[in-house]
Amino acid sequence: MALENTDNITEVVADNSGDVTGEVTKEVIKEITIEEIQELDKNSYLMVDIRDEVEISHGAIPGAMAVPADRLMPEHLAETAGELFPAEEYMPRDDSKGKKLIICCTHGTNSIPLAERFAELGYDAVSLKGGYISWLLYTMGKQEQTDICADVEKSLRKKFHKKIWCNFTKAINRYELVKEGDRIAVCISGGKDSFLMAKCFQELKRHNKFPFELKFIVMDPGYSPANRKVIEDNARMLNIPIQIFESDIFDSVYNVEKSPCYLCARMRRGHLYSYAKELGCNKIALGHHYDDVIETILMGMLYGAQMQTMMPKLHSTNFEGMELIRPLYMVREDDIKAWRDYNELHFIQCACKFTDTCTTCNNEETKSKRQEIKQLIATLKKTNPFVEGNIFKSVENVNIDTLIEYKQGGVRHSFLDTYDDKL
Repeated sequence: MALENTDNITEVVADNSGDVTGEVTKEVIKEITIEEIQELDKNSYLMVDIRDEVEISHGAIPGAMAVPADRLMPEHLAETAGELFPAEEYMPRDDSKGKKLIICCTHGTNSIPLAERFAELGYDAVSLKGGYISWLLYTMGKQEQTDICADVEKSLRKKFHKKIWCNFTKAINRYELVKEGDRIAVCISGGKDSFLMAKCFQELKRHNKFPFELKFIVMDPGYSPANRKVIEDNARMLNIPIQIFESDIFDSVYNVEKSPCYLCARMRRGHLYSYAKELGCNKIALGHHYDDVIETILMGMLYGAQMQTMMPKLHSTNFEGMELIRPLYMVREDDIKAWRDYNELHFIQCACKFTDTCTTCNNEETKSKRQEIKQLIATLKKTNPFVEGNIFKSVENVNIDTLIEYKQGGVRHSFLDTYDDKL
């Protein structure tokens, strides 16, 4: 049985004079499927994941080696990746075939030209058909054969009771996020944060001390069929009764050159407010967590020249009577990842159907700012283990008397306004 997914194409070959001499059949090896990989000896290949660090942090294929695409380019092989892929292991030899090099991206688009270029150099290189998403769907298909929902819920009550559940309820109580009679639209994007938030809300509902209602909503702004299926399958496995509504946001922002991702996020929020209000809800819940909060504080200072934070709740300015709440406000991202991995759950990071080709989603300048802040915090934490908590508390301990200027209600105030009054 052939393990590679091959295409037999007919190619017209010309001699040196340019005359057509005949037709030959050439075998072009481009892709391999997840099912075909299962038939391979695990020692006979190496899976290389060329997605960026942020995407990989949201989920990766076990055993895959993370190597940025620019380090995997054949022309840079000797100086950057030679130690990872020694030619004697991965190139065919007279006595046997070299190890297979399987290149994986998000949807199986960007990995194809890389695999072809390595193949031209003599490597036994193929692209993972459908990319990481295909592995995700394959894995989730196997998971659906078992009932994992009960174990996921048990993990919140037991193993992650202190780090996740207690911090979730702490934010609920401290910031008064849920009140009697609330009708909350829990917004699920498809990632680990929003799905965890949904499970926490279900647990809260089971033990609630006062009546409130929940609606679990998913907006499809133009997802690819594969991404939408991942979201639907996860909701089914986790027993979350989602309601999906559609919009054309992705198509609307696709040709926008300046900050399309920002515009997309703003438009999504407006659609969520609108649909939630149609359902009779008075609040929408988003899955921003503790790390989002402290990163936003530093990003505002270092890149925006301002001191502000991501608030735990907000009144909508465009939808009267509506509020936005962030129940994971005090839950750490590492704990969310630990919960995900402990339960062997798999989620998508960015469900944008243009992820592989969108110049904004893959623009280093655009996406690296938050990553730079993450790395800065990690570096500071090496010498100060309390740095994250200190950043979080810094916006709770603001002393207005020591600020040169500040704004309140849109009005700018200076320390000079009252300086002489203190004499």
